[in-house]
Amino acid sequence: MPNGSERFRPGNLPRPRLNGAPVQPSRGRLRVPVERVIEQCRVYIDGVQRKGQYSHSSALREVEQHQETGFVWLSLNEPSEEHMLKIASEFDIDELIVEDAVTAHQRPKLERYDNQLFMVIRSVQYTDRASVTDRREIIDTGEVQLLMGPNFIITIRHDTDLPDPQNKLDDDPDMRAEGPSALAWATADHLVDEYVRIAQLLEIEVDRLEEEVFRLNSKFDIEQIYTLKREILEMRHAVDPLIPALRSLIQDNKDLIKKQVRSYFRDVLDHAIIAADQVDSYDERLSALINAGVAMVSLRQNRDMRTISAVVGMAAVPTLIAGIYGMNFDNMPELHTEYGYFITLAFIVLAVLVMLWWFRRNDWL
Repeated sequence: MPNGSERFRPGNLPRPRLNGAPVQPSRGRLRVPVERVIEQCRVYIDGVQRKGQYSHSSALREVEQHQETGFVWLSLNEPSEEHMLKIASEFDIDELIVEDAVTAHQRPKLERYDNQLFMVIRSVQYTDRASVTDRREIIDTGEVQLLMGPNFIITIRHDTDLPDPQNKLDDDPDMRAEGPSALAWATADHLVDEYVRIAQLLEIEVDRLEEEVFRLNSKFDIEQIYTLKREILEMRHAVDPLIPALRSLIQDNKDLIKKQVRSYFRDVLDHAIIAADQVDSYDERLSALINAGVAMVSLRQNRDMRTISAVVGMAAVPTLIAGIYGMNFDNMPELHTEYGYFITLAFIVLAVLVMLWWFRRNDWL
């Protein structure tokens, strides 16, 4: 994993030093207290949540008295750079993590900075078509960032909602004493379980489109296939890069993640692989469905042209006969036949009926 010193950080002005030095707020900006972006600040000692209200500073001081068994969980909602710099000065966070934490819309990844792990997971939300009229998107994505240190975990969310991970830990008492990585597992497990659930809902959409395309005399809109394929591609961007990040978390960070937590993360990895395989199969099915849809449209056009040709052919016989007898010649023997008019009409009707039978026999009509 890359170290912070190996990455280039853009910016016109140097950042304030973070390790031990106070951070000066930027001038000319609206100063919003850091408490505005803090959703939760909890202290855990021996896996049990301490009662009471804590600020991020007081929580860290409380945990420092129980270095072996305590940690802080800090939950943030779309913090600004100024907010992250203040928190980084308290928790001794690398400045490159600060930059990534403020910047949303990143690919899922895992980066290590000494004894800190920074992980990005994309969240996926599904919107049912039946409840939406003026929009085509059925997949919305957000971002969750997990920053794990020896005695803290910071969760940062962008454009998404997260349930309380404590609920999942309450169902598994053995995980509550595993430290910050246990909360990271609970968050990642929830997000990946959503992948699996949404993949099952997408299968219903793909099956519905397949039935519509191959239904007899169906008038499907091929744009629906392109739209769903685009939405599935959006989900692939969230799921596929997470798999190598989870593998790296399990295999390359054994000194930071305990064995039991690694086994739980393996279960998360298995679910992510299942979801990725399902989404990939949907993408392939939709690609084949597009080709089939184009072929069905061409077949329908050919069938329409044959029908038009058959109708024109049946109209040609009466037109030909009427054209012949419409010529102004004196010596036309049939003109003075007593039943010539009725014989001609009967012949026209018979010819049209024979052609109609032949065209239907050959599926032209």
